Amino acid sequence: MTSLRPEITPPSRVAYSIAEAMALSGLGRDTLYKAIHAGRLPARKLGRRTIIIANDLQQFLESLPVIGGGE
Repeated sequence: MTSLRPEITPPSRVAYSIAEAMALSGLGRDTLYKAIHAGRLPARKLGRRTIIIANDLQQFLESLPVIGGGE
């Protein structure tokens, strides 16, 4: 029996905690913090929490060098 109810998709996240950014990107905690302290990955503080805006994480990942490419 199929449901006539439409699929409900949760809204996209606007920001991530360090742990969430680690899970999404596959990068480690030290790597993320090194990028933040080097000024390559913008992060914000909310109380004690460090948060990364989703778009900033995407831009950081896209800025990483591309390997291969068969020049």
